[in-house]
Amino acid sequence: MAKAAQKITLSPSRDIPFDKLVLSQSNVRRIKAGVSVEELAEDIARRGLLQGLNVRPMLDADGVETGMFEIPAGGRRFQALSLLVKQKRLAKTAPIPCIVRDAASDILPEDDSLAENMQRVALHPLDQFRAFVALREKGQGDEAIAAAFFVTPQIVKQRLKLASVAPALLEVYAEDAMTLEQLMAFTVNPDHARQVQVWEAVKNSWNKEPYAIRRMLTEASVRASDRRAVFVGVDAYEAAGGVVLRDLFQGDDGGWLEDPALLDRLVAEKLQAEAEALAAEGWKWIEVATDLPYGYSHGLRRLAGDPAPMTDEERAAHATLLAKYRALEEEYSGQDEYPEEIDARLGQLEMAMEALVQRPLIYDPAEVGRAGVFVTLDRDGSLAVYRGYVRPEDEPREETAVQDADGADVMGQGGDVGVSSWKPSATSAGGTVITSGGQPIGADPTEEDDDGAMKPLPERLVIELTAHRTLALREAIGRSPDVALTLLLLKLVTDTFRTSSASDSCLEASVRHVYMSAQAPDLKDSIVAKLVDERHAAWEADLPLGDDAALWDYLTVLDQGSRLALLAHCLSFGINALHEKVNPYGAGISANGLTRRMAHADLVARAVDLDMVEAGWEPTVDGYLNRVPKARILEAVREAKGEGTAQLLDHLKKGEMATEAERLLKGSGWLPEVLRRVDLAARDGEAIAEGQGEDAAEPEDVDLPAFLTADLPDGNASMMAAE
Repeated sequence: MAKAAQKITLSPSRDIPFDKLVLSQSNVRRIKAGVSVEELAEDIARRGLLQGLNVRPMLDADGVETGMFEIPAGGRRFQALSLLVKQKRLAKTAPIPCIVRDAASDILPEDDSLAENMQRVALHPLDQFRAFVALREKGQGDEAIAAAFFVTPQIVKQRLKLASVAPALLEVYAEDAMTLEQLMAFTVNPDHARQVQVWEAVKNSWNKEPYAIRRMLTEASVRASDRRAVFVGVDAYEAAGGVVLRDLFQGDDGGWLEDPALLDRLVAEKLQAEAEALAAEGWKWIEVATDLPYGYSHGLRRLAGDPAPMTDEERAAHATLLAKYRALEEEYSGQDEYPEEIDARLGQLEMAMEALVQRPLIYDPAEVGRAGVFVTLDRDGSLAVYRGYVRPEDEPREETAVQDADGADVMGQGGDVGVSSWKPSATSAGGTVITSGGQPIGADPTEEDDDGAMKPLPERLVIELTAHRTLALREAIGRSPDVALTLLLLKLVTDTFRTSSASDSCLEASVRHVYMSAQAPDLKDSIVAKLVDERHAAWEADLPLGDDAALWDYLTVLDQGSRLALLAHCLSFGINALHEKVNPYGAGISANGLTRRMAHADLVARAVDLDMVEAGWEPTVDGYLNRVPKARILEAVREAKGEGTAQLLDHLKKGEMATEAERLLKGSGWLPEVLRRVDLAARDGEAIAEGQGEDAAEPEDVDLPAFLTADLPDGNASMMAAE
């Protein structure tokens, strides 16, 4: 006959007065770090005790119960109750729900204490996220939820945001097939379809790090730190119906603007409004453009205006500011350095005085009627207005005749005389012609059919790269008088003793300013462009350009070093190292002429020791990598970082490969062949130019792509690279 299974008997529960309870020394929780009794006490005060205490009767020396009970399991709850009693929020004799273990039980007190802490299962984060959603749906606000669970409202918002991710991705997270950091990244974009699409694209990829997910979810958006967004203002963009994506889990610089078309329209409208306001000043034309190319004022004469005088109020304000500034300087003159707040105050006074000193220019009204204005955005998103430019066709006839005889006065940034690229397209109510050139036109990088063959660089890209080199050569020639003089002599001797076209040389010795028609958008903001412009402005400020007799006298008494420096600067504007389209029918440059020009440019580059890396050129996604085939990208990484690193990228899509290559090539000194020094390549005996791929021969120094090094110890990364 089968024996009946013995039934389990549970320990009885009873209410015991608080003053009959004491904490047992058998409680295994001894470390107090990270244990908050205060928060638990507040929670018990709000909702009561959710879980009773585990207690045992205390016995005297004879084994008789004393009426007191010790607590081996539930010590933190007991301490929270003790705090409430101390605060007189709970009576000393208040009944406390307890589970009473038999004093003669075979289960040790330490066993109960350990089991209670180890047998509990923490709530899955997703359950917590969904619970917060349920609380809010039942009427609790973010502040109330935060107060109930002793977290900040920001944390509540984050949990609710996590719960709003696409249900399919939440299920992936629930099955531990996605990390919490990856789930956080998906909250950037609320579009569930796009979230699922991105996960399908990255789940089997090497590159599924949170940063890559964020980048894919925001790739069609514009950062709030973009100068267009700064100019318009995020508030105005949102007021116009624009959506801003925000990241609640890390710094996002204000988020991402999801509607670039709306942003561009708002920028154009605001610039147009600024232009219409400027039309009241009486200008003949106003050109509006989000970006102005380097050389935007080529062929235009700039008006010389007189600073507007200060009003009596402005002079008084300036005197007051100056007195305060000098008083602070005198008060703290004996100290080694100013206190931080005093230094900040002096800076504020300097800025206020500078704002008063920088006076608007007043122009001759007759000149204003024939001149124009450029309206654009500065690099920091502020409005930039450049007044007072006269086109050659707008010059008075007698002035034009003088210029035709003596050579036109070119005041722009490297422009051709008599040439203006701006054409009128609209007229304001006041008669001012307002044109809008929009952003620079350039080919959008697209995913191209790529069979892995090494194709020639696109011709426009070659032209843009050689524009970079031409400007760098100008800057180098401008600070190298001896080389400039040799170059000029070489050109003059060639012209005298040979019958060759001037276009065969990289020097237009007339000197004719060579305008770079094809150029990258960042060329005007490059290091060498700034150096050229600063040097040009310095000479322009010193030269008496309005009076030929005075200019002659100035040049006559100039010391030899300054004469050579001025010669070098003027000569530098004739540098033409541009790759141009070959025209076999006679117009433009021939194939032989282009070959000679490039060879001539290499001679000059060698003489001035030109280094395009030092000149500031780097292989970026927009400037190079996204505009060449994948084979070219891999070739660049291979030359700079070695075959091993290149192989780690060859499975990526074009856009991802370009992004990783930019990071790997940064600081490597790699240059495309168009920008390399031929003499250095020949000296090395291989196709490697200056600063290009120095560490390619050392596989132990391979710089792994970001998606392979995330959370990987340095030692492991080195071992992986070596393998």
